[in-house]
Amino acid sequence: MHLKWEAKLMFEQVVPVNKDRHAGKRVRIINDFKFASNFHLAYLTTHEFVRAAPLYPVLFLEDKASDEFRPVALLGLDAGENLFVDSQGNWAAPYIPAIIRRYPFALSKSAEEDRYIVCVDEASSLLSDTEGAPMFDEAGNPTQVIENVKRYLGELQMMDQVTHEFSRFLVHNNLLTPMNMRVNVANQVRNITGCYVINEDRLNNFSDQKFLELRQKGYLTPIYAHLMSLLQIERLASLKKPAVVDVPPVGATIQ
Repeated sequence: MHLKWEAKLMFEQVVPVNKDRHAGKRVRIINDFKFASNFHLAYLTTHEFVRAAPLYPVLFLEDKASDEFRPVALLGLDAGENLFVDSQGNWAAPYIPAIIRRYPFALSKSAEEDRYIVCVDEASSLLSDTEGAPMFDEAGNPTQVIENVKRYLGELQMMDQVTHEFSRFLVHNNLLTPMNMRVNVANQVRNITGCYVINEDRLNNFSDQKFLELRQKGYLTPIYAHLMSLLQIERLASLKKPAVVDVPPVGATIQ
């Protein structure tokens, strides 16, 4: 499996939230994650590493469009497969990445510097004309739903900036190295390539001054969480069920 950064995750028809366009729209609470069942990657911020590491491998992918590396949680060993969403749409892990919990809302950069616009995916099944909490009241004012979304997305945006700085530090100090790992999945050997991990040898060769810089920047915790998370690749392999082959009974004729 060769991993690559996918700029478009689960959003299909993203438009700015508008009181005229969305006056009658309501938002259902997420209790069904089928919309994420075909996403094998989920972007993570460094603030999520500690909670994600005991569950998912945390890897780095190169985003060539923006010339940077981004951390992701690996959710499956095949493209289009999320091993943490079951057939009923339940998420089978205690922590869900923030990029999935924020759905169907997202931030889009405005033409004005340092300003962002709250957007919504109009193709989402979580939007409804009859069910859920209204986005706007009868006077056309944003309800608490929108205010909560704005606050949550604003917090994520700040975390995202910290994550960009963290990734740039890793690149600038040559700490990322390509990973090529072989895992046994349902009695078949799979190669996982296209991703990057932190090189422990290079990290251990840091000078005392450079190591102190890591501590002062608060980077030690996400670094060690990332390294510990690599053990979860084998867990993903164990979650992968072998394909079921129908074997005809003895004496049966195959047409």
